[in-house]
Amino acid sequence: MVRNFQRIGSISNAHVGRDFEAAAKSILAAAGIEVEENHPVEVGVGQMKKLHAFDLGSDAPPVLVECKSHRWTSGDNVPSAKVTVWNEAMYYFCCAPSHYRKVFFVLRDTRRRNGETLASYYMRTYGHLIPDDVEIWELDQETGQCEVVRSSNN
Repeated sequence: MVRNFQRIGSISNAHVGRDFEAAAKSILAAAGIEVEENHPVEVGVGQMKKLHAFDLGSDAPPVLVECKSHRWTSGDNVPSAKVTVWNEAMYYFCCAPSHYRKVFFVLRDTRRRNGETLASYYMRTYGHLIPDDVEIWELDQETGQCEVVRSSNN
């Protein structure tokens, strides 16, 4: 049995990610936030630091963006491995310098059985892992509408 986890209708998952990052960059620019791809920033929990390339970012103004275009599974279940990647993104935000604005930019995907979006599910079940200074922006690719579903508490 061949298991292909490539998104239906796409050339590759890498293309899906790049296209989503381009959409995020455009929406951020429309909001007056100019960013570049693969923005390197030193991160770390102690004295030792290491460069991490955030999907998008800028030093002027200081902003860091991680983009995730994940969906519920085809069976309408939680994409557990993908959620682990979201947790990793939260850790990088936590380890990044505090003067940066931090935006987690995600695809709006609605669960068929109850209408819950993946971002809402994540905030409900993993909210304790989301740093106070992280905003969550949710893009509906069908309508092109973007909504800030979680504002920074800073």
